[in-house]
Amino acid sequence: MTASAKKIFSHLIKATILVLAFLFIYNKFSGKNESLKQFESLTAVISTGRVIYTLSAVVLLMVLNWFLESLKWQYLAKKLTAISVWVAVEAVFCGLTWAIFTPNRIGEYGGRVMFLPNRKRIHGVFAMAVGAFAQNVITNLVGILASLWFIYHFLPVNMWLYLGIVALSLVFLGLFLLFYFNISWLVTWLNRIKFLRKYNRFFDIMGRYNTNELWVVFGYSLARFFVFSLQYYLVIHLLLPGIPFYSMMMTVFVFLFIQSAMPSLDLLDIGVRSFTAMHLFLYVTNQQIAIIAAVSSIWLINLIIPAIIGSVFVFKLKFFDRTA
Repeated sequence: MTASAKKIFSHLIKATILVLAFLFIYNKFSGKNESLKQFESLTAVISTGRVIYTLSAVVLLMVLNWFLESLKWQYLAKKLTAISVWVAVEAVFCGLTWAIFTPNRIGEYGGRVMFLPNRKRIHGVFAMAVGAFAQNVITNLVGILASLWFIYHFLPVNMWLYLGIVALSLVFLGLFLLFYFNISWLVTWLNRIKFLRKYNRFFDIMGRYNTNELWVVFGYSLARFFVFSLQYYLVIHLLLPGIPFYSMMMTVFVFLFIQSAMPSLDLLDIGVRSFTAMHLFLYVTNQQIAIIAAVSSIWLINLIIPAIIGSVFVFKLKFFDRTA
């Protein structure tokens, strides 16, 4: 392939990414969107000042959330190459643009690693997997503990059955944490599979992070978890100030846990998110419309707005960069 052909093909890939992203966004907002209308009607009975203050805080927390993710990505990528904080920010937002129209946000990997040198991109996928694993550990840890509280308070189960669920949950969490802080075991197991052994140079990156480095990544993930949990608190408290703080947050943690385990497509899963949240929060409030509005607004702020911002960085990608 000639240099000019590569350049044309590169631009076609970028244009296709942008068209797909904006088509999904347009289709989502061009028709009747009941969730947004319900949100507007709810905010109409709340003072404008409170709405502006709360949503501004949620937007700032969105920026903080993705900035923390950028710092985590910069930290993970240093095993491969040195990147600046700004390049890490560009990579994260570009990945979000790719993520919104790919199942389970798998496109986020492709969008993000394209900011690495060509020879480091496949390695970058496995480095990013370490960060994703840390985030899943946090979500599962907090979510399962919150689920035990939720089951005890709201679901009529036999005490012995409940104690069995508690025991199994604690064993699962212990193994999950043990596996994360010994992620090099995964590299050892992969090396035992004959046809994967030749790809060791790619997935070996996961075994290069020592315990202290894994704790740093864990810390970034924990900070992110509490940032977007705070977003849920602010919006739900704005709409439903009568829900007790503890009950609200425990239900939010259960919701985040369930949501993380479900297959999704960012631009299409708002209905699934709303359905899940609505039924969970029925145990603490009967204001279903308010819950749908809260979930919709956070989905818009946390995923769609960053994806639109990330589209700016798509044209900076170098699909055929040959630097080391």
